[in-house]
Amino acid sequence: MHDIKAILEDPEGANAALQRRHPDLDFSSLIELAERRRALTTQYSGLRHEQKTVSEGFASKTMSDEDRATLRGQLKELSTRVKGLDGELKALEEQLEHAALCLPNLPSAETPDGASEEDNKVVRTWGEKPTFDFEPSDHASLGEDLGILDFEAAARVSGARFALYRGLGARLERALASFMLDLHTEAHDYEELLPPYLVSRDAMVGTGQLPKFEEDAFRTEPDDLFLISTAEVPVTNIHRGQILEAGELPISYAAYSSCFRREAGSYGKDTRGLTRLHQFQKVELVHFAKPEESAALHERLTGHAEAVLQALELPYRVVELCAGDLGFAAQRCYDLEVWLPGQSIWREISSCSNFGPFQARRAGIRYRPAPGEKPRFVHTLNGSGLAIGRTVMAILEVHQLEDGGVRIPQALQPYMRVESIAAS
Repeated sequence: MHDIKAILEDPEGANAALQRRHPDLDFSSLIELAERRRALTTQYSGLRHEQKTVSEGFASKTMSDEDRATLRGQLKELSTRVKGLDGELKALEEQLEHAALCLPNLPSAETPDGASEEDNKVVRTWGEKPTFDFEPSDHASLGEDLGILDFEAAARVSGARFALYRGLGARLERALASFMLDLHTEAHDYEELLPPYLVSRDAMVGTGQLPKFEEDAFRTEPDDLFLISTAEVPVTNIHRGQILEAGELPISYAAYSSCFRREAGSYGKDTRGLTRLHQFQKVELVHFAKPEESAALHERLTGHAEAVLQALELPYRVVELCAGDLGFAAQRCYDLEVWLPGQSIWREISSCSNFGPFQARRAGIRYRPAPGEKPRFVHTLNGSGLAIGRTVMAILEVHQLEDGGVRIPQALQPYMRVESIAAS
């Protein structure tokens, strides 16, 4: 959420920053509502003061019955007006909050300008694209031929955009989750969490999924609970409404979870294989940091996700998103894109974002810089470390063998207990 006070102090600067994301966006409606609230609050305070003054008049012992009746009439009229203004203020507050919740975060000064993914910048690449003496297959064909992916059975059970893993395919998913969690907790000093998969509406609002993207979420009736789209949601909300101590920061969590998405805006897109499913698994990395430390932590977070790809011998590139391609809550973001030779494309496998105080303001997460000092909002950051289904895709395509089998990367072999998935 936005700092409305800061927007009112510099509306031109705020609008210029917002329009770096989209030229048609501005804060005009929000500013109008905020100014109406300020005027109404002043009027309300004046009436409350007048109401108090009139009430104090009843203390006079020399007042006549006629004067007392007059005061009583004045007080009744004031009470009616105060009650009416109170209702107007509450309705205005709701409108203002909704307007603020629906506007995206402002890009950081470091975020490059641009309108779409075509304007994103490749920051660096790692590894060499593999070459083959045969025509490489895509992961869906490989998985089905090896008997480790069964999309037909998944469709019978649940419909389109679901996957069923079999045998060594199921073990591969499990092995990747364990490998990633071990790497992040032992080498990168994260605390491992296993969060709930159902969260409250407040939790979804806190991280920015609601109210704008409710159509993309799975909601349960009549509890008004939501299946999480990412472990970012429950993990960030662990500290909702809390004031942390400066000495606790940064706090770093690694969480494995299933993720659930309707993919409402992607009808007909990426329907084959594991690319875009309604349910998939992911290891998420979440940080809470002091504002002055968040930029450096963002770089380290991205490096932690890169370490997984390097250990699995998967060529990738780091792409910095331009202002026009940022996710709703992000102020700066790096995407890690892995090379998929079976499809001859780069595919996003992790987004590492710095949200600044945007989520913390929505969720009420603050820290106290020093004893006795006024609390400030923390900065939140997160990134996939990694999306497991897409990592399976990359392993199958990058490490495929001419006989139709797949080599298991050395770092993963202790978890898989095999060196390859052999073709039958």
